[in-house]
Amino acid sequence: MADFPRSLPEFRRRFADEAACVQYLAAARWPDGFRCPTCGGATAWRLSTKPSTWECAGCGKQTSVTAGTVMHGSKLKLTAWFWAAYLMATHANGISATPLQMQLGIGAYKTAWLLCAKLRRAMVDPERNPLAGVVEVDETTIPFRTKEDPVAGGGGRSQAGKMPVIAAVEIVGDGPGRLRLAPIADYSAESIGAFVATNIAGGATLKTDGWAAYPGAPEVNHDPHVVGTMAAHVVLAWTHRVFANLKRWALGVYPGLRHNHLQSYLDEFVFRFNRRRTRHAAFRSMLGIGTRTRPVTYKMLITPELAGSASRKSASPFFTV
Repeated sequence: MADFPRSLPEFRRRFADEAACVQYLAAARWPDGFRCPTCGGATAWRLSTKPSTWECAGCGKQTSVTAGTVMHGSKLKLTAWFWAAYLMATHANGISATPLQMQLGIGAYKTAWLLCAKLRRAMVDPERNPLAGVVEVDETTIPFRTKEDPVAGGGGRSQAGKMPVIAAVEIVGDGPGRLRLAPIADYSAESIGAFVATNIAGGATLKTDGWAAYPGAPEVNHDPHVVGTMAAHVVLAWTHRVFANLKRWALGVYPGLRHNHLQSYLDEFVFRFNRRRTRHAAFRSMLGIGTRTRPVTYKMLITPELAGSASRKSASPFFTV
């Protein structure tokens, strides 16, 4: 049997109770057997009074299977976490907090929102490789949503009422490979160069529309295709297809995005796009990344600078930042 369920009936059978979820998480977190996060000891016993907790034989430290992970400190049952991860990972368009709250019978919207927000942090593998080879890069804008109504923005590269976003699509053969998305402050060489340096490997070739900010990007080759009167989607077909799908998705699933948490929602779109051919395996990927993702609190999530500060702190040897 594959290590991820391929259908709802299979999921229901495989993760019918807390014990099954604990077993799966323990195997994902300690594939070579238990390791104590305090002393590194490999010998431990599982507590009969706390079935999700192991006690190290060396130092006596008790470690829950969720400690130090994206599920750290949660009062929700693991079955709820697993159902949420499965729905978010396998649904063609994803699922927002309101329908997730209804599907799982979660009492408070805030709890459902926090669950979704934490799982989105498990959608970015900290060990992922940068894009390589030929990479299409272009920018767009997304109208931002206010507390009242979405705001209509200006045209072209005007930022009035809009959020600038940049995309990079790795070209494999005649089609798209992996994707990266990020918000940018503006269309300057500094903003675009920072995105390129973070997401694209040295030696790659950037296929762009010839915007003046791209030639200064470090350690990459530049292949400009000046659009002129030609439709941009003809020259940069895959970035523009991504932008069209992203805008439809943002309006359809979340009825518009806001400045706060924009990167998190872009990460969700990228996670789903990059696993579009292995949607059910995405469930395994999400839980696997989640066991290596540092925990965050509600306060940290609603205050992005706090979450960013936490991600820069050194982690224990058993968790990768």
